[in-house]
Amino acid sequence: MHSNKISDTEGLFVSNKERIARLRERCLERKNQSCPDRTIVDYESFKHSENVDSLQLRIGMRTRDRLVNVKFAIDDLELLMGRFVPSNSDQNKHEQAVTYLAQFPCVSGQNGHCELDRSRIFNVGIDGLVEEITVRGKETADEKTKNVYQSFLYALEGFSLFIEHAAHTVEKQIKQALPARKDELLRLADACARIAHKPPTSFFEALQLLWFMDIAVTCADNAGLVGPGHIDRTLRRFYENDLRNGKITRDEALLLIESLYLLINEFISDGLAIPVMVGGRDEHGNDLTNDLSYLCLEALRRVRLVYPTVGVCWHENTPQDLVDLAVELISQGYPQPAFFGDETIQRGLTGYGVSHSEACNYINSTCVEITPVGSSNVWVASPYFNTCRILLEEIEAEIQGHSTTTDFAGFFTCVVSPETVHACLSNSRVAASFPEFLERYQRLLAVFIHAAVQDVRRVRQDRRQWGGKPLQSVFTNDCISRGRDIDDGGARYNWIECSFVGLANLADALHVIKNEIYIKKTMDFKNLKTVLDANYVGHEAERLRFLQGYEKYGNDAAEVDSLFKMMIVFVDEECRKHRVLPDEAYFIPGAFCWVMHERLGRECGATPDGRKAVTPVADGCGPAQGREKNGPTSAIKSTTSWDHAPMIGGLAYNMKFNTTLFKNDRGKERLRDLVLTFLRRGGFETQINVVDNETLKKAKANPDQYRDLAVRIGGYTDYFTKLSPEMQDEVMQRTGFEVF
Repeated sequence: MHSNKISDTEGLFVSNKERIARLRERCLERKNQSCPDRTIVDYESFKHSENVDSLQLRIGMRTRDRLVNVKFAIDDLELLMGRFVPSNSDQNKHEQAVTYLAQFPCVSGQNGHCELDRSRIFNVGIDGLVEEITVRGKETADEKTKNVYQSFLYALEGFSLFIEHAAHTVEKQIKQALPARKDELLRLADACARIAHKPPTSFFEALQLLWFMDIAVTCADNAGLVGPGHIDRTLRRFYENDLRNGKITRDEALLLIESLYLLINEFISDGLAIPVMVGGRDEHGNDLTNDLSYLCLEALRRVRLVYPTVGVCWHENTPQDLVDLAVELISQGYPQPAFFGDETIQRGLTGYGVSHSEACNYINSTCVEITPVGSSNVWVASPYFNTCRILLEEIEAEIQGHSTTTDFAGFFTCVVSPETVHACLSNSRVAASFPEFLERYQRLLAVFIHAAVQDVRRVRQDRRQWGGKPLQSVFTNDCISRGRDIDDGGARYNWIECSFVGLANLADALHVIKNEIYIKKTMDFKNLKTVLDANYVGHEAERLRFLQGYEKYGNDAAEVDSLFKMMIVFVDEECRKHRVLPDEAYFIPGAFCWVMHERLGRECGATPDGRKAVTPVADGCGPAQGREKNGPTSAIKSTTSWDHAPMIGGLAYNMKFNTTLFKNDRGKERLRDLVLTFLRRGGFETQINVVDNETLKKAKANPDQYRDLAVRIGGYTDYFTKLSPEMQDEVMQRTGFEVF
């Protein structure tokens, strides 16, 4: 495939280990690159197509033009293509373009967050797809459908030229390369030239095409965070065939996967996530773990950067050595991979109507949100609900008899009219019992859920009218067979996933309200609001009583755990009442937060659980920061005391352990046992930090010395030194278990 030595521009030789080290350093130093600026290209494309009546056709032309105008870069180290030349546009022309493009509505809503279908293009290539779509276009009499198919053809034309341009870029490098590097470039140029039209014939070609697909859809269709996904499934036949025929070695395949990971880190902006998954089962229950599964994890060990976000799909027949490798990585202080409960997630998917065969083939479509591979127009995190701020609104209504709030922007990440909420909060008297108060809170939360559904229905309708993603549509079932763009209902699955943030604080706060106001009667809602409005200033005794005097979620305490479970059951049942466009799909809940536990906490006053105003709320479905007092087993028992399966919108359970626990193999064994306990009890996902607060404090004070210190946040991985000071403090405030 290539020699173990490469030449650099000075004629020196470096090992592949040095190659990876230098590329890794570039990733750590990089400025956000992502896609080149497309404003001027869009302007010129739409100007050129002004005489075309169909917006779908014009969007197809724009997709083609975006791809044709991408300029690739490659240096003496890279083995794969997929890095772009930064944009450098004329400012006056850019302003002119912005003014012109303002006539086209900028539709909102989610996009991307998926793994594309690779089966068709891997089997027939771009030319085969063009042939199929051309035939379908000729067979239909419907003008709108013809336009859709033609837009798909424009997109594929652009994609083919996009790859050809990559090949030409490599060919230019060949002319000035030294012999050792020239062989690598010749192979890369040949691969690009082939897959620009034909299906891949090797692991190398398939991996390169996979990456071309992801970055082309991202840049051409504004579909962010499209990920490699199940590399150990989609590339398995190529890898095993190459091994049998002596075309590749295991080490060479590992180097290529490392190269892919490095390109991802160059491409994806900070603070996001891109998914890779390994393991799992097929529809017959057979374990799908194979050699590539291990290589995907081993590449993490070698690269040790934040991307991609890798998950292990665990089931009872998952090989122990795969689990052990994952645990070993984590015990070394690298917060990857995460563990996903395969049985729980499959049960959740089938509960929402996904066929059993497809329920086996899902992806963590960035953080922990679950979507079906190759068939998804699922919108994730749409929206995030600030459950604690909604609680404060209900507390005020208990006193005032109504709400005085006029702006609900901080309550969730979409829009609701004040009139809608005020109508729900017209209370003639204070709730006479805790069940009545809880019912009122749930009624208010239901209003926000309803408003969110109406908002996403409106946005989905706008997307049907003004959207269009022809290239993503080609790679998404069933857009080709239906003759419809993904924004117009072409995809097989179109549900919306939302997320409820701060549920642990909510359960703890409800427990305090139940006891303080309704059982012990030590205060009323007016007294409570006075304490909260003061942010506990002058009321430290009350804060400590709320914080320390009552059991907290995460300690295997039945009463407060039951409140958490009650809220999960409520949001599940409430969300199931609603349907979304374009095909009346489900509105599906989750309980993860990305970074929203800090952002929504910043917009939330003090809460009755003892939390102070503007501080982060809980970071997922686990306990609030620092409240697990009875050890990790009790925390796991609380976190799995309710059914995770309906929460396909994503659950993240963070655990944090001190590095001193892993000085010998016994620590790794204990961690493995804890992870398996969580998964066997029906756990959805768990992610683990092994780090001590002393290291985190040093990193906060001296960020340049800890550039690659990675930590798990609310479903994704990030560099600790790139977090906000508030988020850094939140990570340090989490319970760091020092015993198992």
